[in-house]
Amino acid sequence: MAKLPESADVVIIGQGGIVGASVAHHLIERGWSNIVGLEKSAIPTDIGSTSHASDFCFTTSHDKLNIHTTRYSQAFYARRGNYIQVGGMEVARVGDDERMDELCRKVGSGKAFGTNVSLITPSQAKELFPLLDESQIQGAMWDPDAGLVVPRSQTVAGDLVDEAVASGHLQAFPYTPARRIDVQDGRVCGVETDKGYIKTQYVVLTIGIWGPIMADTAGAALPLMPVEHPLLFFGPYDALKGTGKEIVYPLFRDQGNSAYVRDTGDPTTSEGGLIEWGYYEPNEPRLVSPWAIAEPETARMSPSMRDLNLEQVMAAYEKAIDMTPILGELGWEEKRSFNGLLSVTPDGGSMIGETPEVRNLWFCEAIWVKDGPGAGKLLADWLTDGQPELDPHSVDIARFYPPQKARGYVYDRCYETAKKIYTPAVHPREPYLSGRRLRTSPFYPREVELGAYFMEAAGWERAHGYRSNEATLLERYRDRVPERAHEWDSRHFWEVSDAEGLAMSEGVGMINLSHFCILDVSGADAEALMEYLSVARVGGSTPVGKGVYTHFLDDRGGIRADLTIVRLGPQQYRVICGGDTGHRDLVWIRRMSERQGLTDVHIEDRTEALATLGLWGPKARETLAQFLDDPDEIANDNFPFATARELRVAGIPVWAFRISYVGEQGWELYIAPCYGLRLWDLLFDAGVVPVGIETYANTRRLENSLRLQNVDLETDYNLYEADLARKKVKDAEFHGKAGYLDQRQRPRQAAYLCTLSMVDNRDADGVARYPVGQWPILDPATNDVLVDSEGRRSYNTSAAFGPSVGKMLLLGYIPAEYAEEGRELVLEYFSEHYPIRIEAVGYRSLYDPGAARMRS
Repeated sequence: MAKLPESADVVIIGQGGIVGASVAHHLIERGWSNIVGLEKSAIPTDIGSTSHASDFCFTTSHDKLNIHTTRYSQAFYARRGNYIQVGGMEVARVGDDERMDELCRKVGSGKAFGTNVSLITPSQAKELFPLLDESQIQGAMWDPDAGLVVPRSQTVAGDLVDEAVASGHLQAFPYTPARRIDVQDGRVCGVETDKGYIKTQYVVLTIGIWGPIMADTAGAALPLMPVEHPLLFFGPYDALKGTGKEIVYPLFRDQGNSAYVRDTGDPTTSEGGLIEWGYYEPNEPRLVSPWAIAEPETARMSPSMRDLNLEQVMAAYEKAIDMTPILGELGWEEKRSFNGLLSVTPDGGSMIGETPEVRNLWFCEAIWVKDGPGAGKLLADWLTDGQPELDPHSVDIARFYPPQKARGYVYDRCYETAKKIYTPAVHPREPYLSGRRLRTSPFYPREVELGAYFMEAAGWERAHGYRSNEATLLERYRDRVPERAHEWDSRHFWEVSDAEGLAMSEGVGMINLSHFCILDVSGADAEALMEYLSVARVGGSTPVGKGVYTHFLDDRGGIRADLTIVRLGPQQYRVICGGDTGHRDLVWIRRMSERQGLTDVHIEDRTEALATLGLWGPKARETLAQFLDDPDEIANDNFPFATARELRVAGIPVWAFRISYVGEQGWELYIAPCYGLRLWDLLFDAGVVPVGIETYANTRRLENSLRLQNVDLETDYNLYEADLARKKVKDAEFHGKAGYLDQRQRPRQAAYLCTLSMVDNRDADGVARYPVGQWPILDPATNDVLVDSEGRRSYNTSAAFGPSVGKMLLLGYIPAEYAEEGRELVLEYFSEHYPIRIEAVGYRSLYDPGAARMRS
C-alpha cells in the first residue's frame, strides 16, 4: 500500500462515495492537483449510503438550484454511459386531491426552473407502468428525463476515483479513516490518521452520515442526522427474464403512501429479478446519532444498513399492494431487505460551502445520488472561483445561525424534516412546528396576549397578524380585504394582516422587527472595509448619522447582499441585514476583511442586544413627539429621511433611524431589550396599532416594488437588471466593480425585474385565486415560458395581494424584448392560465400616497 504523503493541496474525507468521487473529479477538471482522498472502508465505499442507494434521478423539485444540480448530474451520468433514461412518474390516489394539486404544482415548478414534467391520465400511467392498478389513481405526473444510474452509483464512484488516480492528480487511500482535522488559529492545517499526518490547507468533508463526528474534531458544527429508510425486495419476478435490461419499467412514486417502486432488471444483470419497494416513515421516523453508528467490524451488515422487520412497514405495505398488486404476489426477500441510513438536515437542504467556524474546511454533505456530480461541480467551482454558477444561498452551510446548530434543535428539526421526505405536499409558507421559540423579542409576551399568529424565520418568532385586530379592523376594511375562498391560497395566511396595513396607512402602526441582524463594524480599517464591500459610498464624506441603502456583489458583479449601512462615527458603522440573510452576510464581511488584509476591524453582532420596532404611518411623528421633551427633535428639517440619532422617548434611550420599507413616514426604533415592554406599552396605550410582519415583508413591500435578497435578488442577476444600480459609479474600488462596470456598458440588459399585476385572478370555477409560491410566466401567443438571452427562465419571484392598490402583485424578471409597461403576459398557476400585466419595468412604487409622504 502506498505511503501517505506528508502534504496535500486538498484532502477529501469520504473519498469512496459518489459525492467524494464527484468532488475529486471536478476539482481536477478545475486544475487542482496533489489531492489526497481518505476513505474509512473500501473504495468505492462498502459501508456508506452510496453502497445501498436506489440510484434513481427525478427532476421534481420546487428549488431552482436543486433542479440545476440534478439535471447536471443526469447529463454527467449519461455522458459516461452510466444512465438509463426510463422516465418516472408520481401518482395521486383517488380522493387525494391535495396530492393531485401537488403534482400540478410540480409541473409549474418544472416549467419555471427548466424540467420537462407533465400531467398524464391514469390510463397513460398504466400504459407506461403496467404494474399499476389504474383504478387507484386520479392522475399522475410524468418525468421523461428520470432514470437510473447504472450499473450502480457505487460503481460510478469507483470508476471516477480510478480515473482521478490514473490522472496523477489524486492519491486515494482506502481503509484509512481520518481521526482528526487539525485546526490552528481558526484555519485548517492538516488531517490526522492512524497511518500518519497530512499537512494541508484545504479539507472537504463528504462522509455523509458520519459528517458531524469529523466536523466536531475541527470545532465546527454540521447540522444533520442519519435517518433509517426501509428498503424491501420482492421476488423472484420472472416477467423480467429475457429483457436483458438493468431496469425494465419506469420509476414509480406513490408519495401519498410515502413509498416508491422500481424493478431491478433482468435476473442475469447484477442485482436483477426483483421488485424494490422503498418507504419513508412519515409518522415516527427513526433518527440515529452519528456517534451510535456501528463500526464495520461490529456491524451485522454494513454500518449504514440496519435490521428491518415487516411489521415495521406493514400498514404501508398493505396499502402499496392496492396500488401495485405484484407486491402481494411475490415473496419478501428478507435477507436482502434492510433499513438504509441517509442524511436529513434541519431544513431539508444540502450542506455545501466553507464552514463559518473554520477557514478552508468545506462541506459537501446531505447529497442524494441524483445530485452527486452536480454538487461536486458546485463545490469545485466555489472553491476555485469563490462562487458557483448559480446562487448557493439555499445550500450554503453559513445560512444557519449558531443556535440553529445546537444538537437538540438539530435533532428536533431533522425529525420533522424526515416526516416530510415523501408524504406531505409541503406548502411554501408551511412553518416548522419543532425548534420554536428559539429566539423571541422582548415584545413577545404582549404579542401572545394579543393573539399573534406566529411564523418563524432564522429562529425568530414573528407575528404575521393579531387576532385582537380582527373584530374592529376586518369590519372596517372588509370591502378592501378579499376573502380567500381557496384553502391553498389562505393556508398560513391571516386576512387581518391586510386590514392592519390599511389601518397603519390611515393612522399609525408598529411592527416588531427584532429579527433584523445588526452588525456594528469598527476600527481603523472599518471604513476601508465598508467601502470595499459596498457599491454605494458609505465612507469618505458620508456624514455621521447618515444611512445608505447598498449592496454587496460577488466576484462577477452578481447581487450578494442587500442591506443598509449607517455611519455611526468616523471609524464605526452599523450594518442592518434581513434576519434570513444576516448570518451569511456576517460570514462574508469577516472573510472579506481577512481577504483584504484589513486587520484592525472589530465586528460585533448586536442582533440580540437590540430590539427593534418599526413605527410608521401619517401619524407617526405626532405620536412619537408626545413622548419627547422637545418634539422639534423629530421635525422634518431636524431629522431628515435616511438619518439616525439618539432620542429619549419617555426617558427610554432609543436609537432612531428614519427610514421606511412600507412607504410611510416613520422610524425604526432600536432599544436595549430591557426597555422593550415599556416602549411597546407606551405606544400601544397611545393608540398605535400592532401590525404583523406580513405587511412589512410581503404586502407593502410589493406595493412599493421593493426587492428581497435570496428571493428577488440573487447572484444570478445584476443590479442593472434589478434596477438598483447607482446613478454614478464611485471612484473607490469595491468588490465586483469590474463586473459592475461591464454590465453598465451593455446597450441593454438581458432581463429586467418588473412589477406585474393579475388582470383577472378568477379560476375556471369563478373562484378568485391569490398565488402562493413561484410559478412560470408565459408568452400568451405560444404559452411557452419566457427565456432571456442568457437562458434564464421567467417566473414570479414574489407574490402578494396589495390591499392599498386592490391588486394581486408579482415581481419577476422579464426578458428585455418583452419588458414594457402595459404588456400582457400569462401566469400559470396550478395548470390554469391567468392574464398578468407589467405595471412597472424596474423599480417604481405602485403605492404613490405613501411614497410621497414618507419623506415629509
